[in-house]
Amino acid sequence: MEGRANVKNKKTGLLYVILLLIIAAAFIPLPFYITRPGEAHALNPIVHVNGGDKNDTSTLMLTTIQMGPANIYSYAWASLRDYEEILPKEDVRYEHESEDEFSVRQFHLMDTSQQNAIAVAFKEADKPYSWVYNGIYVLSVFPDMPAEGVLEAGDRITSIDGRSVTSSKQMTDYVQAKKPGSRITVTFTRDKKNYKKTIQLRAFAELGGKSGLGISLADDRTLKSDPKVTLKADEIGGPSAGLMFSLEIYDQLMEEDLAAGLKVAGTGTIASDGTVGRIGGIAQKVVAADRAGAQFFFAPDDKLPAGRTDVKTNYEEAQKAAEEIDTDMVIVPVQTFSDAVDYLQNYSASK
Repeated sequence: MEGRANVKNKKTGLLYVILLLIIAAAFIPLPFYITRPGEAHALNPIVHVNGGDKNDTSTLMLTTIQMGPANIYSYAWASLRDYEEILPKEDVRYEHESEDEFSVRQFHLMDTSQQNAIAVAFKEADKPYSWVYNGIYVLSVFPDMPAEGVLEAGDRITSIDGRSVTSSKQMTDYVQAKKPGSRITVTFTRDKKNYKKTIQLRAFAELGGKSGLGISLADDRTLKSDPKVTLKADEIGGPSAGLMFSLEIYDQLMEEDLAAGLKVAGTGTIASDGTVGRIGGIAQKVVAADRAGAQFFFAPDDKLPAGRTDVKTNYEEAQKAAEEIDTDMVIVPVQTFSDAVDYLQNYSASK
């Protein structure tokens, strides 16, 4: 009897070990990210223009993808499913960029996209707006560099050596003009608190021996408009909703119903001059828009570099995905914000 009990105990112990290994495998990260179709979000609850028209019968929607680090199970599952993509980590994150720095960069891109969207819509509607400079936004701090342990991604630099900085270029020029080994005092804000720290500069071979801090940065500015625009999209990162934000803002600024009762989805970055830019994961966004019942989908008709035959434009990728899922949704190519506005106005006029 004792022998049988020992055998049973060994089998039970082995099962526990196997179970623990199965669970542990889920927490072992792989050097990949998994993306899959997300959702199509109606923009009317997200975008609010003070005094704007909120009685439109149409629905404008931004589209998203879901993305996260891969483990062995999500990797295997994604390899078997349509419209789930496995991306090498280096295709998603910059070299030496941490997960936190990646998140900071995505939300900064989203904020910039929102500001551009407001500017483009207000310019089209001939409404007043202006820019307010907030400082320099730290996107990342490279390891083993002078700024490591002093600055963090998300910090806003407001002055150097007591001098206000009005652009990232001005700061870069100032730092590079200093001799390697010299010290500068950086004033910055973090979590709404002010800090002042001294950093010793180092020569960088990549800069031809000029001084540097070892950070990547961007200008941080806020758009002030009349009427005021509020966007509640804190959980959505990246710049790809820019086009659809600008269309919703413009729609609320104008008296006429821009989309004339239609359900319109789309994607694309928006530059301050109204140019619509290329984005990633467009096939997955086409799937998300179709699931939400969109009738039209705006896709960037980006221009590829001469001689590039190994890639398709976003519009071509979207068309291919629409054919594969056999949707009735119309894929509309756009290169500028005005292209999208003109298409909707012409469609409304033809009804």
